[in-house]
Amino acid sequence: MKLRPILSLLLIVIFMGSCQQEEPVGPWFGNGVHNGWADQSSVVIWTRLTKNPDMNYGGTPFVPLNVEQRKNLNKSRNRDSIHSAQIPEGLILEDMEGACPGMEGEVRLSYHPEGLSANIVTTGWMSVDPDKNFTIQWELEGLLPGTQYKILIESRNIGDSGVFTSTEGAFKTALEKESIGDLNFCVVTCHDYDRRDDSLGGHRIYPAMASREPDFFVHTGDIEYYDKKNPWAMTEELMRFKWDRLFALPFQREFYANTTSYFMKDDHDALRDDTYPGDWYGTVSFERGIEIFDREQFPSHDKRYKTIRWGKDLQIWIMEGRNYRTRNRMPDGPEKTIWGTEQKEWLFKTLRESNATFRPVISPTPIVGPDRVNKNDNYSNSGYQTEGNEIRAFLNTLENVFLINGDRHWQYVSHPEGTNLWEFSTGAGSDIHAGGWSQEDKRPEHRFLRVKGGFLFGELIRKDDTVMLRFTHCDVDGAIVHVEEFEMGT
Repeated sequence: MKLRPILSLLLIVIFMGSCQQEEPVGPWFGNGVHNGWADQSSVVIWTRLTKNPDMNYGGTPFVPLNVEQRKNLNKSRNRDSIHSAQIPEGLILEDMEGACPGMEGEVRLSYHPEGLSANIVTTGWMSVDPDKNFTIQWELEGLLPGTQYKILIESRNIGDSGVFTSTEGAFKTALEKESIGDLNFCVVTCHDYDRRDDSLGGHRIYPAMASREPDFFVHTGDIEYYDKKNPWAMTEELMRFKWDRLFALPFQREFYANTTSYFMKDDHDALRDDTYPGDWYGTVSFERGIEIFDREQFPSHDKRYKTIRWGKDLQIWIMEGRNYRTRNRMPDGPEKTIWGTEQKEWLFKTLRESNATFRPVISPTPIVGPDRVNKNDNYSNSGYQTEGNEIRAFLNTLENVFLINGDRHWQYVSHPEGTNLWEFSTGAGSDIHAGGWSQEDKRPEHRFLRVKGGFLFGELIRKDDTVMLRFTHCDVDGAIVHVEEFEMGT
C-alpha cells in the first residue's frame, strides 16, 4: 500500500491522461481518503466526493494581484469583487487550474484488520454533506490496538442501487501501553500547491517518507496557504478550492490514504499570517476559518489536542496553537496565552503522569527557538514571553521530553546550554519554500541549522538492554542531513 517510484510514475501517467480526455460523470474520490486522531481503539475517517477523478490540471491560471489590489479587496469583504479580480471573465472556479469540484452522492465504508477479511464491518449508505464541501466523516470505535486496518469506501449516485466507484486506504492503531517494539514516525510542516517541487506529483517529501514506511505521520500545520497567490483565498469558496486542489495531488493523495496521520493547523491554514481571534481575511472571520479546518476539511476531534501512547517507550502530545489563544497584539502578561489555561494545565498534568520512556511534544510553532525578532505569534517571541517562560521552566524540570515544531521554514536542533530543552524544527516541505533565516546565523543554542526543505524522521529502537530514540533530519528526497540520538537503559 506504500508509494513506490514505479507506482508514482503510474499515478502520474494516469493523472496526465485524465487531463486529456473526458471522464464519465462521478461521483469519484478525487481527494482520496484521510484518517486522523488514531489511538488504540478509535480513528476518524474522512473522504469527499468529486465530479471528476482528478483535478483540472490543464485549467486556466488565476489573474495575479498586486499589493494594492489585495489590500483593497481584503478591506472590501466583497465576494464578487474578490472572485472577478482573480477569475477571468466568462469563467468559473471549475475552469481554473487544479479545480476538483465536489459532487453530491452516497458513500459507504468497509473496514477490517489486515488479513482478517472475514471480520469486515460495513456501514450503511450515507449522503455526503454539500454544505461541508461534499465531505463525510466516520468515527470508528472498538478497534484492536497495534493493528493494521484496511478500508474500502464506495460511491454511488443518490437513489442508485449499484456501486459507481471505490477508493481504498489503510491505517494502523496505536500500540498498547505496555507493548515493546521498534517503531518510526515522520513530522512535516509548511507546504502549498504553488511551491510544490514536482509539478505533476506534488511534494517529493511524500514518496520519500512513504519509502520509510512510518507507523504514523504528523503534519504540524500550514498545510496550505490561504494568504498566498493563485488564488488569494479571501472567500470560503476559494479556501475550499485550495484544499480540493492540494488533496488531489497524487503524492499527497496516496500517502494520506495509507498512513496513520495527525493533522494540526497553524495560521495560514486557519485564516492568514499570524491570525488570532477577532481577525478577518476578506469575507471570512477567524472563527469561520477555524470551523472549516476543524469540522470540514480534516478529521474532526472535539478538542484539537490529544496525547497518544505508542507502546511502553513512546507517548506523543499533539498541541493546538490557534483555537485557544488571546490576541497577538495584547500586551504581554499572565493573561496572554497561546495554548489556553485548560490545554496548558492538561499538558503539565499528563506529562507528569506519563511513565513513557520518551515523550515528544509536537507544537505547530516554536517554544525554544530562536526565531526572528519581527515575529510575534509564538513562545519563542517576546510577545508571549511570560507564558513561554512558564512553559520552558516546567519542561526543564522533566527528563526525556523533546519538542518538535513546525512553522519555521528552516531545519534546526536547539539545545540551550545547561537545560533539558531540546527542540527539533522539521523545516519546510520543499526547498523553494525554505527561507526566513540566514545559514550563517548559527547561534550558540544551535546544534544543527539548515535553511532547506525536508522532514523529521523519528525512530524508536530497542536493542539488548537499551532503548534509543533517534531523530533524523532528512532533505526533500529522504537523504540524511543530521542525526541526534538519545539512549535509555531498560
